[in-house]
Amino acid sequence: MKYLDEYRDPALARRLLDELRNTATRPWRIMEVCGGQTHTLVRQGIDELLPAGIRMIHGPGCPVCVTPLETLDRAMAIASRPGVIFTSFGDMLRVPGTETDLLSLRARGADVRVVYTPMDAVRIAQEQPEREVVFLAVGFETTAPANAMAVLHAARLGLANFSMLVSHVLVPPAMTALLDDPDCEVQAFLAAGHVCAVMGWREYEPIAAKYRVPIVVTGFEPLDLLEGILMAVAQLEQGRFEVENQYVRAVRRSGNTEAQDAVRTVFRVTDRAWRGIGALPDSGLELAEEYGRFDAARRFDVGGLRPVEDPECIAGAILTGARLPTDCAAYGTRCTPRHPLGAPMVSAEGTCAAFHAAGRTKEVSPS
Repeated sequence: MKYLDEYRDPALARRLLDELRNTATRPWRIMEVCGGQTHTLVRQGIDELLPAGIRMIHGPGCPVCVTPLETLDRAMAIASRPGVIFTSFGDMLRVPGTETDLLSLRARGADVRVVYTPMDAVRIAQEQPEREVVFLAVGFETTAPANAMAVLHAARLGLANFSMLVSHVLVPPAMTALLDDPDCEVQAFLAAGHVCAVMGWREYEPIAAKYRVPIVVTGFEPLDLLEGILMAVAQLEQGRFEVENQYVRAVRRSGNTEAQDAVRTVFRVTDRAWRGIGALPDSGLELAEEYGRFDAARRFDVGGLRPVEDPECIAGAILTGARLPTDCAAYGTRCTPRHPLGAPMVSAEGTCAAFHAAGRTKEVSPS
């Protein structure tokens, strides 16, 4: 197949669903670890079309959603300072902190700007050397190479007014943390194709072997997901626990080694707090000591932060797949995309936002 619409062919989707029905002989529970995949599953109704007993569990695949509240509060404290130009991707602007969000700060006069690449922030720093320019660097392994290249470029330019507030998270430690939970119901994973396009899938092989869970690297279109689910179910039925690659058009086992080299040069692995989940060891990236001068958390002393989550928000249970958005008492009433209580409702990849956009109600929950 060459064209995008071919990956949405309804006839091929029906054939894959028929094959799934013929393959599955018992219930299976599969987690997708990507917010983009969640949106496709929910928007297209794939999770409701699967054979009875095959249940999709929506995992912590939204980097915006898992960015810790303390990082957001720190971002807003920095953005509020005179002389600071605070830059971010647009999906972070409406994520609620303890008291406000970046968009509200901008409305009150803070210089908060949306950029499309971290290189835009570097360019702004070049053009305005009298101002401090800060970029909010969040995301999984997918966005880390571009952020690493921005730091390397700023270092080559000798910029003294550019820094990053880093909150990168890593997928494999999150998967192992979920599997170590005695209440975990996940029997197989769909791995995010864009993460694996960067990192490959070698890191997943020990996880599949140790925990005896199939892991299928999967794309984002309806047929990608249906084929990935079929591959996972086939492994489960056959008693195999391997890493397989459905997303062959974009991913290879070794990943993008040049991107990996850039990440290893600029960042180092560290413990990281995940919003709603808690601290996970070796689950994040921070700037290496050699590039510590670009660390906004070091550059700006914002004093003691006291982040407080909204008590109504059950984001942690949703991010780990323990609950559905429709289980939340505030879903669709006190919590909406216009007035979110938590990040999963406002983020473009959040599970709550996916359910709300698809018109899912509390009365009609997916099987």
